[in-house]
Formats: sequence, C-alpha cells, structure tokens
Amino acid sequence: MKKKQFLCALSVAALTGVLLVSCNKANPQMDEKPAEAGQQTGGMKIAYVEVDSLMSQYTFCKEYSLILQKKSNNARNTLNQKGQQLQAAAANFERKLQNNGFASRDEAARVQAAIQRQQQDLQELQNRLGSELDAETAKYNAALRDSLQNFLKQYNKAKHFDLILSKAGDNILYAEKHHDITKDVINGLNKCYKSTMKKEVEKKK
Repeated sequence: MKKKQFLCALSVAALTGVLLVSCNKANPQMDEKPAEAGQQTGGMKIAYVEVDSLMSQYTFCKEYSLILQKKSNNARNTLNQKGQQLQAAAANFERKLQNNGFASRDEAARVQAAIQRQQQDLQELQNRLGSELDAETAKYNAALRDSLQNFLKQYNKAKHFDLILSKAGDNILYAEKHHDITKDVINGLNKCYKSTMKKEVEKKK
C-alpha cells in the first residue's frame, strides 16, 4: 500500500461521491499571458503537459492523495493491531501447551481452532481493506482523467492544438519548452475545481 500506488495517473474506473466542476458551459479563463506553446511543427500544432507537476499542483490531486494516504494508514494500523493480537494468542497457546496448561486435549483443540479462525479473519480483513483501497484509488484516477479530459476539450477550443501529450519521466525524450502548457492547464484546472473534500482533508491535520 505504498503512496505511489495512489498516484498512478489516468486509469479507467467510475467515480462516485466526488464532485468535479467541469468547464463545459464556457471556456475557462486562463492567465492573461499563458505559456507560449504549440508552435507550428511540420504542419501540426503540438503541446505537452508535465504529469508530475500536474499531480503535485492540482488541488484535487493534493487533497485526494491525503485522503488515500489516511485510508492506507488506518488500514495498516488496524491490521497491525489485529496481527499483534493474533501473535499474542498464538504465543500464549504454545506456552500453555508446553506447560500442560490445558485441562484436556479437547480444550487445547478448541483454543487452537479459535486461533486458526482468528488468523483466517485477519486474512479476510486484509483482503477486504486492500480491495476497498484499490477501489477508492480507481475512483480517484478516473476522476482525475475525466476532469483533465473535460478541461482540455474546452481549453482546446481556443488553442486549437492537433496533439496534446502527457510527459512523464522520459517518455518524451526531448521537447522544446515553448510546447509546455503545464502551468496554463494547472491554473485552469484549479480555477474550475471546487473542493468537496475540505472537511475530510482537515481530519488528516
């Protein structure tokens, strides 16, 4: 459940319980002097967006990553607590077994069976919490993808790019800086986004 798992960008899933204000009614108002991007290259007007910058500066990403981190920490703490209880029970059983502390074999068998059920319950809990976290992460990724696509659709009505690329790491080996529209896109996304998670984020503080 590492933090990187939460921030995988733009996967496909359905979003529930998160309000994203799309810019479908009117073109978003950009900065007065947006980045000079997308100059003509071989007949095509091209631009790119830095994914890392988007993830670190888009308010929605920052808020949701805190929420996912909190959920992950809560799950880990719960599992650690249950695991310690299981270890203590198993150690106590072994100690009593070695010291002939059980009145009968049936009693020892009942205690052993209870520990095995406890172990099974812990495994099921781990699987359930993992699935819940995966589902929440998928919602986040889908919401991020949809908000970005909706924004770029409106944004490009005025910019008229033929191609807008996502730049992550070295997937684009070289690009002139004037093709970079990252700042413009982040500013536009943040202007469109209205947080519905403020109370939940504040619980993290």
